Amino acid sequence: MRFASLGSGSRGNALLVEAGSTRLLLDCGFGPREARLRLARLGCEAESLAGIVVTHEHSDHIGGVVSLAARYQLPVWITHGAFASALAGRGELPKLELIDSHQPFAVGDLEVHPFPVPHDAAEPVQFIFSDGRRRLGVATDLGGATPHVERMLTGCDALVLECNYDEAMLRQGNYPPHLKRRIAGRFGHLENAAAAALLAALDTGKLQHLIAAHLSQHNNAPPLARSALAAALNCAPAWIGVADQEQGFDWRDLR
Repeated sequence: MRFASLGSGSRGNALLVEAGSTRLLLDCGFGPREARLRLARLGCEAESLAGIVVTHEHSDHIGGVVSLAARYQLPVWITHGAFASALAGRGELPKLELIDSHQPFAVGDLEVHPFPVPHDAAEPVQFIFSDGRRRLGVATDLGGATPHVERMLTGCDALVLECNYDEAMLRQGNYPPHLKRRIAGRFGHLENAAAAALLAALDTGKLQHLIAAHLSQHNNAPPLARSALAAALNCAPAWIGVADQEQGFDWRDLR
């Protein structure tokens, strides 16, 4: 099992997860041409995808889903709320799979387990991906941890965890007050210290990879995110990976 990122940030998000002969795309905030270029950088073609799994309807996660799915005849798995909010009436999807936010489902060699998160979207979820031996947890775009989020993420072999902003940088920055309130609110995004607190609450004994993701270009910096997560794990900051907007991150293997 392995995973990689096409890019992570407010201008577009997409994550690849692969097990056996199955390759899934989690979200697609990039148009078809840009998505193809980023897939090629990772040695992949859009034709090789088994489909697209969607977390929620914000444009940086869903903006390229319909066009990519239509062009390559890809199935799309999405919650009822996200579909009704963003995709209904936006074009015909080749194959639509409406998912329950608590119910796992299988796609080829991957088991995909959604779980609900607090975020300002219609029915937002994040996901656990498993090949039956290893578990990858993804948690971006959430305003805070919940007991259920902790239960889902504990014991994972790899985590892609949101570190959207540094509290001091957001407070002192030039965003308008209403946007600062949205980002820092209960249904906004995860701050570095909050991400570290969530990490500290988990069983990380099997953790092979930890990636800080969805960093704000204006309100965070990779050294700050790394430092916060490293303190929670008692590890060297250099061990923490960072997903960036332009390059995402290269393939990471789970063994």
